[in-house]
Amino acid sequence: MSRFTTSVTAAAEFLRAGKLVAFPTETVYGLGANALDAGAVARVFEVKNRPHFDPLIVHIADEAWLPRLVIEIPSSARKLAEAFWPGPLTLVLPKTDLIPDLVTSGLPGVAVRMPSHPMARQLLRETDLPIAAPSANPFGQLSPTTAQHVAETLGDRIDLILDGGPCEVGVESTVVQVHADGAVLLRQGGIAQ
Repeated sequence: MSRFTTSVTAAAEFLRAGKLVAFPTETVYGLGANALDAGAVARVFEVKNRPHFDPLIVHIADEAWLPRLVIEIPSSARKLAEAFWPGPLTLVLPKTDLIPDLVTSGLPGVAVRMPSHPMARQLLRETDLPIAAPSANPFGQLSPTTAQHVAETLGDRIDLILDGGPCEVGVESTVVQVHADGAVLLRQGGIAQ
């Protein structure tokens, strides 16, 4: 069975070491891996049985990471981030070469979000890395909203579960692809259209 912890420091150490850590966000529990480590990211796809054509969302602690991860930030993206970050909004922006192609499924854009859950934010700050984290469940199954749900579905296939209690929102983030000339809603989620 999976190992549970409430220690953000321990979870950050696991992530920096290339291990997989389930952690709470305000939406659902995510299955986290260092987004810059292609080997760790590959394990996320393997553990979830996720098809490689389905890109991952990269979580960041603050906007200081954006210039390293994305080529440009259109003014519309800045306005959305100011209004909804931290929170359940994911922005898809043109990626830099720092992001492995596996994270984006070979697409030119990377999905980035800044969660508002206090434990997730602390974890991202302590790890000091962008964390690729889809929902912490087998592909196609219901997304987990508690640490126990994660343990029941992923069991000992992951290295650590950071238990931060139940998630507030309970559905995935809203995903918006932003271009210089507008934005397209790709997925309905925690923020209404």
